[in-house]
Amino acid sequence: MKDKKQVWLNGKFIPWVSATVPILSHSFSRASAIFEIFRIHTGPEGPAAFRMDAHLNRLLNSAGLLEMELCYSVETIAEAVAETVIRNDVGRGVVKIMAYWGEEAVIRLLPQSKPDLAIFAIPEMPEMNLDSREPVKTCISKWRKIDPQTVPVSAKACSNYLNAYLTRKDAVSRGFDIGIMLGTDGLVTEGSAESVFIVKDSIVKIPPLGRVLPGISRMSVLEMAKSMGFVTAEEPLSLSDIYGADEIFLSHTGVKVEPVKQFEDKHLVAPGPVTRRLMEQMANILAFQDESYMQWMQKLSV
Repeated sequence: MKDKKQVWLNGKFIPWVSATVPILSHSFSRASAIFEIFRIHTGPEGPAAFRMDAHLNRLLNSAGLLEMELCYSVETIAEAVAETVIRNDVGRGVVKIMAYWGEEAVIRLLPQSKPDLAIFAIPEMPEMNLDSREPVKTCISKWRKIDPQTVPVSAKACSNYLNAYLTRKDAVSRGFDIGIMLGTDGLVTEGSAESVFIVKDSIVKIPPLGRVLPGISRMSVLEMAKSMGFVTAEEPLSLSDIYGADEIFLSHTGVKVEPVKQFEDKHLVAPGPVTRRLMEQMANILAFQDESYMQWMQKLSV
């Protein structure tokens, strides 16, 4: 696959195998990169990106939080995404955008150049488990979520994913699929790459923004649930709230509504009735079967 794929890098297309950085690059050795990743779907009129506008706006927000001055506008990046997807003939898969400093930095903390920007269009692969309907097992991680007073947790920054890596590794080593982190305040935050929802008395609840990534999938599920008539609440959730939940589900780029069948030693019906309805509606949206959500599926053309 990689031999024939091309990557958009700083306004030009290059072979995938040439999209590299020096080992001593600032973003590799100092973890100063940011990124975005979103889904590509095969629509009736060709490939379409799921809420690309929201993802690109978050990319700009991440850059601002890290004081990175990107060289390209949202409009230019959107055009580059479309061209990259079409040039690589990706119908169903993901786009990943990396903004990073490729310049070498042996001891320098502050880079001297403007960041590079790379766009990858990647076709679906089995390891992605896109739109899986299989319930997962979750646990509380021994690791706490990074405190927002230390680094900007609302930035989709590569450095923040060391926290995610350790959390996933801890969960898998204990026989679970996903670890859920508590914040330094002891309240529930999120998984490694997943927003955490609970359902209690048919109310869909999720931890508020501030200590979690402002997920596009998170936002989409909340908007969809409200439009379906569900009461939603963004409120602090304790460990006892999770244990007392009627249903638990996760949301992330690969699976917008992912049912949870086990939390620690508690087993749940998965999917529960509310989760099932949300899964079905999201499946309709992603299959271009609900006209009221067509604006979420942005057609890619050049």
